[in-house]
Amino acid sequence: MALSYKSRRRWALVILLVGMPLYVVAAVTLVGLLERPPILVELFVYVALGFVWALPFRFVFRGIGQPDPAAAPDESDDPRR
Repeated sequence: MALSYKSRRRWALVILLVGMPLYVVAAVTLVGLLERPPILVELFVYVALGFVWALPFRFVFRGIGQPDPAAAPDESDDPRR
């Protein structure tokens, strides 16, 4: 079942406002459990975790920045005016 554009926008907002801060806390806690690794290793871990969090949510975020494809075209967006 595919999500509508409006529901994908809402889920993206929930993911960014609630899920991402929780993921950041979990990532910092995970790295904090280890002894302080060398700075390059720590940087790699944070970059990898920053990339991995978005993988399951690609379908939610895809096309969110575009106008709603099902909406009627707005007359004010007409470049000929």
